[in-house]
Amino acid sequence: MRRKVSIIGAGNVGASAAERIVMRRLADVVLVDIVEGLPQGKALDLNEAGPVDGYDMRLTGSNAYEATAGSDIVVITSGLPRKPGMSRDDLVQKNFAIVKSVTEQVARHSPDAILIVVSNPLDAMAHTALKVSRFPRERVLGMAGVLDSARMRFFIAEALGVAVGNTHAFVLGGHGDTMVPLPRYSTVAGIPITELMPQERIDAIVQRTRDGGVEVVNLLKTGSAYYAPASSVVQMAEAILLDEHRILPCAAYLQGEYGYRDIFMGVPVQIGAGGLERVIPITLLPDEKAALDRSAAAVREMVEKLPL
Repeated sequence: MRRKVSIIGAGNVGASAAERIVMRRLADVVLVDIVEGLPQGKALDLNEAGPVDGYDMRLTGSNAYEATAGSDIVVITSGLPRKPGMSRDDLVQKNFAIVKSVTEQVARHSPDAILIVVSNPLDAMAHTALKVSRFPRERVLGMAGVLDSARMRFFIAEALGVAVGNTHAFVLGGHGDTMVPLPRYSTVAGIPITELMPQERIDAIVQRTRDGGVEVVNLLKTGSAYYAPASSVVQMAEAILLDEHRILPCAAYLQGEYGYRDIFMGVPVQIGAGGLERVIPITLLPDEKAALDRSAAAVREMVEKLPL
């Protein structure tokens, strides 16, 4: 029997993720959106691309959640983007209501699913999905570290003129201004970048990684990044669907790991068929731990604003 992935939100991130999932022949996909005709049209368009691109996975578009029943994975991309004049607190409250409603429907129709949360503010929305669904922490993950690390990997490859496949990068913490890129654990063919470039260039890469999303928004003028976020979602979904036991940086609900409890933070985790298999511990220097503490404090401050 084919696997099933439902994506809530048929905007650019959701539709791009759906395309990549069927192109890789990972699962059938259900696209759900509140806009009448939008998920249906995108699903039909992608189905009609199948004969050309050679995939037989089927896509379904719907405005109701019944079509998502029995999903193996549900990706939650729903939410409002931050608009001019809107405070971060405003965004938290508005997207909390959206993600809460979505999660209630998803949990009702797919009680055994694994949730991948993409909606922003990411760490707070993953916390919302966990508490509302009442799923075990193993089955609720946030997509952040994969994206942030991918951006850092590209910047490293660009700076050194090497293939991106030779690069690895480590970004921990909350998904936002307080994220913690770790140059010591970022390598090219196993060589730490601290041995390959001067500190000022590393500092520039770290800052560009933190500003990665903003840089894209400023260039686009309207809208935000979606190709890289979609690819990051699919890498996580693939690790689950193929039971890869793959180590990826993801937002996970920590219960004492790294010294934090009852909070979602970006950390390296092992992912397989059941979702989160284990959190991977790494040794942090005092300044790195201090930066992660600041990131945790920012995430906790946001979570405390949630009416849970």
